[in-house]
Amino acid sequence: MTMLPADAARTDRPTRLRDLSEEELLSVIMPVMRYDDERMVVGPGDDAAVMGLSEGRVVITTDAMVRGVDWRDDWSSGIDVGRKVIAQNLGDVAAMGAVPAGVVVTLLADPDTTVEWVVDVSTGIAAAAAAAGCPVLGGDLGCAGQGAVVVSVTALGDLQGRRAVLRSGARPGDVVAVSGSLGRSGAGLTLLTEGVSSPLTGRWAGVARELIETHRAPVTPVHAGPCAAVAGARAMIDISDGLVRDAGRVAAASGVCLSLNSAALTTDVDLIAGVLGVDTAWEMVLGGGEEHSLLAIFPAEVSLPGDFRCIGAVSPGAGVQLDGAPCVMRGWDHFAG
Repeated sequence: MTMLPADAARTDRPTRLRDLSEEELLSVIMPVMRYDDERMVVGPGDDAAVMGLSEGRVVITTDAMVRGVDWRDDWSSGIDVGRKVIAQNLGDVAAMGAVPAGVVVTLLADPDTTVEWVVDVSTGIAAAAAAAGCPVLGGDLGCAGQGAVVVSVTALGDLQGRRAVLRSGARPGDVVAVSGSLGRSGAGLTLLTEGVSSPLTGRWAGVARELIETHRAPVTPVHAGPCAAVAGARAMIDISDGLVRDAGRVAAASGVCLSLNSAALTTDVDLIAGVLGVDTAWEMVLGGGEEHSLLAIFPAEVSLPGDFRCIGAVSPGAGVQLDGAPCVMRGWDHFAG
């Protein structure tokens, strides 16, 4: 049990980071994130961790979340933030066809941040990482300015002897497929920021809650990435900035056109349309970000693995089309919005 400073112990106010030393804070949060894994040769506690992986090629990615930009405290709990930062990092690992091997966490926070909130973030990180079979290897703590909080994760992935699946392998005649949902996170954000014109009841009230939960804490199909690689996926990407924007990145890297089929997207649209209307639903499915599903390109002769479903085809040309017509580039941009 962590011993708090005497001044903090005498008050009823929440314990804040400024009340603890770095060692005391670590003694609180590291047990929360403990996860035993035989690949972890040296875990948290030394200057760096040591992993024993199956081969020399390791996937490395990093992503960060900033309070007020990537989440708001009035609609996301610390647990939500922890789960979300893991989802966005492991989505990138999976998109390379790798198996998650470990994550390193950095927290930069205003000293007035409550320890309770930090423990909640740690709990969310630990739960999401454990669900993916991925240990927390350690990290760093640092002080930030007034009101500022940044949670950053660096994730490692094991290719298990396979070649990485890049964005540049798509060829005309291939199949465009997706694993996971489309548009739900963007729809949840819309509900949080704009609400709906009239109260929702029955099934649609439940759907609205599901959409909001998807935005607060998306779940990426981590295991679908390696399955796609084994099945022969030529290209793959994590859908973080919207279907069309990320499909466009594959198209540009591969020098091809990705032709999407609207009929294959109607199930995604119909779910959202019951809450936000058809036009907004299409905007979300085509352009909603932070979904962290996987878009993959397979040879036409390959049987799609797992829950991958066909949503289009690769053709000669450039860019992204919807039912044969150019699709206006849309989606999230970190600086342009």
